[in-house]
Amino acid sequence: MSDDSYELGQKLAEDFNPGMEAALKGRYDALVPGLSKSVVDFAWGQQYGREGLDTKTRWLATVAALTALGGQTRPQLKVNIASALRAGATRREIGEVIWQMALYGGFPAAINGLNAALEVFEEQDNA
Repeated sequence: MSDDSYELGQKLAEDFNPGMEAALKGRYDALVPGLSKSVVDFAWGQQYGREGLDTKTRWLATVAALTALGGQTRPQLKVNIASALRAGATRREIGEVIWQMALYGGFPAAINGLNAALEVFEEQDNA
């Protein structure tokens, strides 16, 4: 873990999922000390902060992967759909990426993903 990747991770996490590090810390760090810092450093600083893909593409790839993994990822899928929107993805792009996963995760996974997306869109429309 480097200070640079952790600091980059903190910035990205706050930009795309405000309060996430504090929520992880409050929920898990007593059980697994340092978990929140590890997630911020690795997932956000070392992965989402990598060069080579723009932020929107990274989030669309994440939405695709979580969709294909199936219903057990629903909470994470919804968070990442919201992050994809913050990164500039359109609702149509998100819907198309999710629907594409019908080929890889099956129709139930894709339908569940579309339902999660509709919930996120509705929450945003009602905010």
